Amino acid sequence: MSAHHQIVIIGAGTAGITVAAQLMLKEKSLDVVIIDPAAKHYYQPAWTLVGAGTYNYKETERDMAPLIPKGVKWIQNAVKEVQPDDNKLVLNGGEEISYDYLVVCPGLVYDFTLVEGLEATINKNGVCSNYTDPLYTWQLLQEFKGGTAVFTLPATPIKCGGAPQKIMYLADEYFRKTKVRDKTNIVFITPGAVIFGVDPFKDALMEVVDRKNINLRFFHKLMKIDPVNKVATYAITANQNAPDRLHHNKIVIEGEQYFPEVAVGETPCVTETLAEVMVPFDLLHLAPPQVAPDFVRHSKLSYRDGPDKGWMAVDINSLQNKTYANVFGLGDVAALPTAKTGAAVRKQSPVVVENLLHMIHNEGVLSKDYTGYSSCPLVTGYGKMILAEFGYENKRMSDPLLSKFFDTSKELYSMWVLKKFGLPYMYWNLMLKGKA
Repeated sequence: MSAHHQIVIIGAGTAGITVAAQLMLKEKSLDVVIIDPAAKHYYQPAWTLVGAGTYNYKETERDMAPLIPKGVKWIQNAVKEVQPDDNKLVLNGGEEISYDYLVVCPGLVYDFTLVEGLEATINKNGVCSNYTDPLYTWQLLQEFKGGTAVFTLPATPIKCGGAPQKIMYLADEYFRKTKVRDKTNIVFITPGAVIFGVDPFKDALMEVVDRKNINLRFFHKLMKIDPVNKVATYAITANQNAPDRLHHNKIVIEGEQYFPEVAVGETPCVTETLAEVMVPFDLLHLAPPQVAPDFVRHSKLSYRDGPDKGWMAVDINSLQNKTYANVFGLGDVAALPTAKTGAAVRKQSPVVVENLLHMIHNEGVLSKDYTGYSSCPLVTGYGKMILAEFGYENKRMSDPLLSKFFDTSKELYSMWVLKKFGLPYMYWNLMLKGKA
């Protein structure tokens, strides 16, 4: 069985529905199809708030069918293979779909196998993730009676890069409310060199970290989780001979063990090369390792090697595939030097739509208007938020309207209101309808 469509969109997430809606608003005569197997659509940015007990999970979920733009066909199936040389897709079950133009925005997938032991313990045994089950995170916060709470992330790219620390700030505040904070160590462990890569937001977050007395650990790559003994093992990837550079607000956790071994409480000799550390935990929240879906990773649309291996290869300004001119990619699956967020999709979608229409009508030059804009609503407590906006090269990019009234690098109640009420409203009522 086979069919042909003018424009095929892979993925009915934020990017796919937004692009389809904008296309139909501009030209109702277009033949557009979306391919996605999911019956439900989730507003995942609110899952941080769900995990902290301040947002209703059910309000993040909608049936998929009513969200598909009028005039767009929905094929509720999964893509098995992309054959761009033949302008063709193969779906699960063998159905073939050919296209004139292809938009690839299936999001990403979690690969639990990249951390030993994670697949067997995710969402149980005190190991939680707002990315997969924010209700379990909230359960653990309510049950927590003290000890070591570790918040961590993998060495892979992840969507919403600020999410692993947002829930940490909320947890700190919740632990103070339940009067267990004074017997709790909060530790943020990252494979990176900084807590956030864009000024002035980095400095603002470091002030939050110091105020909350949070231990930061840098250049730590998560390798293994032992759920029975509740220990996370990290490889130390830099500054192995300079341990003081690995910590901010340094603490010693009872039972932690370095390799080569170092006596608890001692600073390793500068001639000692630290390779690994085992960190005991009572609660572990993590962003799981994330990769592009198999049908992208193993296709000619992706980078075959280098730091972006497996992610879709696109021009960073036009979002056109680097090999196939009639293919575009956006959203989490695209290899772009900016954060993977819904805010990025909001700026990417109009560029893709404009370029598709250019090509359909032979108007020539493609738009190269996407300059990397993304934003990260960094919740720092109940009722407090910093809105980090930035583009390529980690340059701050402020919304012209917001910046007239607010300094979004400060912790503001108004930004919290935007996060909890304004952004969800805009998402469901404007963005997914092609109007924002």
